[in-house]
Amino acid sequence: MDMDELSNAELTELIESLCQSKIEEFKLLGYEQITSEELWDCLNSKYAKQGMPRLYELVNDILSMKPNQLMHYLTMSSYKEADIR
Repeated sequence: MDMDELSNAELTELIESLCQSKIEEFKLLGYEQITSEELWDCLNSKYAKQGMPRLYELVNDILSMKPNQLMHYLTMSSYKEADIR
């Protein structure tokens, strides 16, 4: 299955459910405050540089994300926001 075969609504629903699943996993590990939007922003920052991946790569990126990857992204984002202000 390729992203071209899914409607935008189906793709959005798939991504949201995968992100939510990963967030639930993070909560079990003690990361209570992380949101699926933050997880998607982290992944999207990677895709902004290299372009949108194939569906299987996107699914793999979501499901294989480690908490430290997301925490690093959030930390760097907060530093960048502080520099802008």
